[in-house]
Amino acid sequence: MKLTPIATLGCALAVLSLSMPTFAGDAEATMTDGRRIYVAADFERYAPRTALEMLQQVPGFVIREQAQERGLGQATGNVLINGQRMSGKSNEVIGELGRIPVQNVVRIEVVDGSTLDVSGLSGLVANVIVKAERINGTYVWRPEFRPYNTDPRFSNFEVSAGGHTGRVEYSLGLDNRSSHGGADGPAVIRNAQGDVIEYRHDQWKSRFNQPRVSGRFVINDLGDSVANINILYRQISEYFAEDGTRSGPGLDDRRRELRGNADGYNYELGADYEFAWGLGRMKFIGLTRAMDVDFSDELQGFHADDHANSGSRFDRTSKESEHILRAEYRLVQEGGEWQFSSEAAFNQLDNTASLFELQDGQFQPIQFSGATAIVEEKRMEIMVGYNRQLRDNLTLQVNAGGEYSRLEQVGADGMTRHFRRPKGTISLAWQLSADTDANLRLQRRVGQLNFYDFLANVNLNDDVRNSANPNLKPPQLWELESEMSTKIGQIGTTTLRAYVHRIDDIVDIIPIGDDGESPGNIDHAWRYGVEWKNTFELAKLGWEGGRIDTRFIWQDSRVEDPLTGETRAISRSLENFASITLRSDRSGSDWAWGMNASYEYEARNVRLTEQGRFWEGPVWANAYIEKRSLFGHTIRATIGNVLGARSMWDRTVYDGRRTDSIAFVEERDRRIGPIFSLSIQGTF
Repeated sequence: MKLTPIATLGCALAVLSLSMPTFAGDAEATMTDGRRIYVAADFERYAPRTALEMLQQVPGFVIREQAQERGLGQATGNVLINGQRMSGKSNEVIGELGRIPVQNVVRIEVVDGSTLDVSGLSGLVANVIVKAERINGTYVWRPEFRPYNTDPRFSNFEVSAGGHTGRVEYSLGLDNRSSHGGADGPAVIRNAQGDVIEYRHDQWKSRFNQPRVSGRFVINDLGDSVANINILYRQISEYFAEDGTRSGPGLDDRRRELRGNADGYNYELGADYEFAWGLGRMKFIGLTRAMDVDFSDELQGFHADDHANSGSRFDRTSKESEHILRAEYRLVQEGGEWQFSSEAAFNQLDNTASLFELQDGQFQPIQFSGATAIVEEKRMEIMVGYNRQLRDNLTLQVNAGGEYSRLEQVGADGMTRHFRRPKGTISLAWQLSADTDANLRLQRRVGQLNFYDFLANVNLNDDVRNSANPNLKPPQLWELESEMSTKIGQIGTTTLRAYVHRIDDIVDIIPIGDDGESPGNIDHAWRYGVEWKNTFELAKLGWEGGRIDTRFIWQDSRVEDPLTGETRAISRSLENFASITLRSDRSGSDWAWGMNASYEYEARNVRLTEQGRFWEGPVWANAYIEKRSLFGHTIRATIGNVLGARSMWDRTVYDGRRTDSIAFVEERDRRIGPIFSLSIQGTF
């Protein structure tokens, strides 16, 4: 029997975990009132320079960012800073942790989220306690080089500083999270009988830059009140180029060029203010953000014979904005805590798009209906929550309420619709022992629509087009999840999570008219899976400073295909994921090294006219060596993609829809090549 990569990796780690003896890890967390407490000394062997690097080394903990698609709502991530979640969306918690120098971290508390005063949290949550005693800062530069297809990248850097002045604690950041990519290779096009009808060879490269400035300000010494302000401004610049050749039996040779550009900016301003009011505490949160981007794709085909050149161009200008006001009130009474919240939000997309065709050497506009419109949503949410400790080791959290939303589309056959949706959560946190925590959560939530899905769109590279669909409605989800985390004797930690989700009005590709297709709603779907995370310390095996972290996800899904009526997986949903990370840090040494390998497999992307799977792999792997305290810096050299992962796409395209005969089958296999990167990090 042939094992898949995830099965092989899983079997190896299962054998390893069962064969290891019991021993004490290199760093033991202090247990206080059911909380695992970590301080900087616990991570000394990793020589972290930021709060993010400390948190990444917490055994068995995987950072889960806020899923703040729909307004601010309740907290959904698993990281807090000083007991509070960030009142922002673009200025995410990972970015903030990366700006906090390790000298400013007092401790990290890992606790079940249901026991905290922040509504909506469940599972393991890390509360990073920070205090700025003086001005500290960090900086890092990450150049990258690839031997194939891609220009060297020198523009990836981060500089941050934090401190306090008077009653204000602050962190400021300037960074550019740039990326360069590229691949090249052949593609073979076959007919339904398997005969080759065309050969292709393409080479692409991309550059993406988003320099930004950001800041977070905490105003203390306001009596029993506290205020936070978050700001961000970012420039966006993206370039894509693909050059290719086409040939085949009975075909003239052709050259193909695709060029894509995107330029724009976005900004965000968020603030919150918490104070004592009556018998409890009131908190007001406000946020405004906007994004403005100009996008253009241009495709041209050049024939070797006397055929006229062909081409298309797609231009789009989009302006997005969101404004949110939220109020939260907490009241401790009769052995429990009541939480009342209300939120008002206004979202808008103002989109203008045009399609052009090359005629006599000039791009001429052609009709492209349904692409220019304004989509708006106005929403109001009211929730009531109650948190109570039922026993010394058992905590109950309940939230219930609902939302009203008004969706309006102006232009592109627009309409106005109204929705009323119930929402809520019931969760239980159970501390089975000093080393074992378990929780169970049932949640009803409403998903956020992508406003671009309402409008007509075209992908010139893949030759697919979406029709306009003003009838979209937000999906609603029932989510049942359970999680258990425990120490394996003294060998390390393991966390197991299982989940079942029912999704009503799921968004997938549906028929529009006689021959169109577009994102639309399907009645319901199911998604279920298991996630398993482990951390193993290897010191007692004679490997001083050795550590292994593993993570496995198995997931399945079911939805009724809107064209054939058959049951299939949700389009592009995750099916398997596996990762293993090995790191070695010897005590007293300035040297460290490590390796990482990961495997990810998704369900097929199913449209009405085609189906296929795009993926990169099968296994991504890298290895690095790190030198600390080199002229006050930490230097890491990394070789990425050491196992030669490739970019692949297998798709089947039909004459019309998938119920018709096969037009052609495309098999694409492109080289990515090794990736060499350097990280130079310091503090001041």
